[in-house]
Amino acid sequence: MTRRWLAISLTALLCAGLSTAFAAPADDLLKLHQVRLAAQKTLGDFYMYNGMEGDQRYARMIDESLQQTDAHLKELGAMPGESSRALRTQFDTQWQSYESELKTLISALKDQGVTDLQAIAELTTRNQQLLALSNELYNKIQQEGAVQVPPLTQQSRDQSLLMQTIAVDYASRSASVGGSFFGGADEARPIEELVKEFAGKLSSMENAPQNTAQIKQELENVSTKWRYIEKSLQNYNENSVPFLVNKYADRIIEGLETVSAQYAGAKL
Repeated sequence: MTRRWLAISLTALLCAGLSTAFAAPADDLLKLHQVRLAAQKTLGDFYMYNGMEGDQRYARMIDESLQQTDAHLKELGAMPGESSRALRTQFDTQWQSYESELKTLISALKDQGVTDLQAIAELTTRNQQLLALSNELYNKIQQEGAVQVPPLTQQSRDQSLLMQTIAVDYASRSASVGGSFFGGADEARPIEELVKEFAGKLSSMENAPQNTAQIKQELENVSTKWRYIEKSLQNYNENSVPFLVNKYADRIIEGLETVSAQYAGAKL
């Protein structure tokens, strides 16, 4: 298991201290958040695998994220209401189709050295549909389960997802021929805007008065890594460095998930 997934797993341990009435839906929300991160990461790592001409490290990373997604889905408990149950069923169906399509593309790249651009575009669309469904399910669990994720915990989770979105977008631009495959909810927003949003929200997190000394140190570490790749993200058309961005994005998400675990443990 990588350092990133160890950090993400820490959140589950710290959330375990919540009250019994709150614990089940809160834990499901955590697992679903982890599903969103892992599912989106499979697409970014596929772009890296494609762009790096079948580098096996990315094949291993894709496989790990697939396993993580499957594991977290199995850990989800019973949904709290009719609408969330229906959304969960839709997500499971979409996930199985996406996983099959992704494995087919990996096999084609491994066996033939090339992949069909239309198939990649369809995979990207399927991934966007998965994210939209998971976001809808995440909100519905809170509504039907009468539970609300604490503000700073939610902010840190949103920041992890934003970093993952930026990393996938950057990998897509680096791997694609004639433009980016990546779009979805943020397709009308240029990557520069997403980078600006991340920087602003990170600053807001660093200035939160509830931060403990430990959280401040972790956020400082995140900020240091962010500054290291921020200019590359802003100038993505010059001197593309997908390996560097991919590597540091994983570390930034790792740090943010550690912070999220601490916020969740303190119910912040």
